[in-house]
Amino acid sequence: MLRAVLFDVDFTLSRPGPELGPEAYRAVGLEHGLDLDPAAYEAARLAALADLQRHPELEHDAEIWIAFTEDIVRGMGGAASAARACAVDMVRRWEVHANFSLYDDALPTLALLRARGLALGLVSNGQRDLEEFAAHHALDVDIAIGSKAHGRTKPHASIFETALAALGVTPAEAAMVGDSYEDDIEGARALGMRAILLDRDGLHPHEPDRIRDLRALPAALGLDPA
Repeated sequence: MLRAVLFDVDFTLSRPGPELGPEAYRAVGLEHGLDLDPAAYEAARLAALADLQRHPELEHDAEIWIAFTEDIVRGMGGAASAARACAVDMVRRWEVHANFSLYDDALPTLALLRARGLALGLVSNGQRDLEEFAAHHALDVDIAIGSKAHGRTKPHASIFETALAALGVTPAEAAMVGDSYEDDIEGARALGMRAILLDRDGLHPHEPDRIRDLRALPAALGLDPA
């Protein structure tokens, strides 16, 4: 019996605003004497993702995200001498709750699940205070477990176990919803949870438990539509 649903945050419930996009990199770069090319942002971001090295024990490590952002800065044409300082300033912007907006399907879906009597939680990697983030965006959830406070990142079992324990449910009574196959789906399934991949961009057409937007979640979970 389903009693709880856990959600990833970034690119599941919320997305970064223009303060974190290509033009923002250019603006912050100029503050550091760098002439960054916004047109090179996407290629630089994908290259940085390919090079991203997780902590071997999945411990939360802010330095990993600074190095990731520095790779983007360099890929956009940032000089080595100032790239790190620029990256640190960009990472700080990711800690500002107002720099994110909710997808238009986020709040209605949370409200619908709440109306069905389900417990709701957030489980996210990142530098933000997740409880403050939930309050800022009026997310009606029971718990918010962020890797910064918890100390481990998804897909480590302990971050999921902590969320489930806080909600008082077993893995078999909970589902996880997120956009990262490795972090959200594999991590939850390894613990025995049901997991639904949110594939907004249609990148995983062969994944059986996938939805294209959150409005499809209640049906995917087998909930009564009434």
